[in-house]
Amino acid sequence: MAKWMRLSVAAAVALMACGPTGLAADDNPPALTLKKCVEISLSQNPLWLSAEEDYQASLARVRQAKELPQPSLEYDSDLQTTAFDFRQSGESYFGVSQTVEFPGRRSLRGKIASLESREYLADKNLLRLEIVFQVNEAFSSVLLAQEKRSYAAHDLDLARDFLEKATAKHEAGDIARVEVVRAGVEASKAATAVKLAENDVLLAKARLNYLLGRAKLEPLEIRGGLVRPFISIDQEALVRRAVLARPEAERARAVVAKEERRKSEAVMSYLPDFDLGLSRHRLAGEATTWDFTLSFPIPLFFWQPARGRIAETQANIRSLQRQSEDLVNKIGLEVGEACLNARAAEEQIALFQKDILTQAEESYDLILFSFQEGEIGGIELIDARRTLLEVRKAYADALYNYRITLAALERSVGEPLEGDDHD
Repeated sequence: MAKWMRLSVAAAVALMACGPTGLAADDNPPALTLKKCVEISLSQNPLWLSAEEDYQASLARVRQAKELPQPSLEYDSDLQTTAFDFRQSGESYFGVSQTVEFPGRRSLRGKIASLESREYLADKNLLRLEIVFQVNEAFSSVLLAQEKRSYAAHDLDLARDFLEKATAKHEAGDIARVEVVRAGVEASKAATAVKLAENDVLLAKARLNYLLGRAKLEPLEIRGGLVRPFISIDQEALVRRAVLARPEAERARAVVAKEERRKSEAVMSYLPDFDLGLSRHRLAGEATTWDFTLSFPIPLFFWQPARGRIAETQANIRSLQRQSEDLVNKIGLEVGEACLNARAAEEQIALFQKDILTQAEESYDLILFSFQEGEIGGIELIDARRTLLEVRKAYADALYNYRITLAALERSVGEPLEGDDHD
């Protein structure tokens, strides 16, 4: 019933690559927010569009389940002197009959179909959570690549500044030629790092374009920052929200309710439907009369199958209730892990902002001053610059990890978090 849910969102991306129909190319494309990227992805994702069609089909089945039985038009011609001599028949019946279902049967069928439709809706919402997470991850990857590119560009400026200072000191006779050569190598390495960082940005944008159903190299600009404000995390409250909001939990509730309705349907199989008929009766030489008929089946020989259906549904209900209990425990575990990861990411960012980043920048400034004063050689300055770059990149990774942990927490809760505005 929900076979498409077993497919990964990666498969959806592969299908989208067959015929991208995204935004038209533009030399100056508008900057996209994360929210806009999600909207575009949902409008292009074939699995999402398929899920929407499946849900609409399930709503149509609700209407079908509530349909009334069609009436029957009946004609009976007897005592004909020759075959198909209807006008000279000695007796004829012409009438209409209608099956009248036992009260409540039609309504029960509609409720079962409605609950099945809720299952499709829950599966669709689960797919949406996966798509939103994938887009969020790709969007954050672009922000990370752009941040590291800016760090690489700044590192190149520092390397070139080191080369200029080393050249000036060598011309003044303060340092050996080898220091200038070493500074030149560092500048070349820094320039190469900038090119690699630019390539990483292009690759990250290509992946995001892929998820948006656009050409991989189509111009793309995004709006948002890698830094995210910390949000309040109440694990117990989030678990309660998740149990109510998660699509899997909603689907489990719908399945249990549907099985309970099926049990009622099995019980109602003991209760008969009625067939009502009204016909005009013509008999040659006699006055025309009207006949009324009422018939209904007696389930005299069908009690064993109905009894088995009731027992089956009772067992299914107990099984589904146990599965629901396990799902609640699983949701609690997932939300708990996501909360721990988010708190750990918060602590890591705070540590960088309070100590590590500041210390690395101060250390570089002090060593640069010492180099300018001739107190140390270029190797110490190179090491300090490399350390500063690595610390900045690690800080960017920490910011990225926090964004991803929030996205994972949102997915585990099943709905947006308070204070999370998706940029």
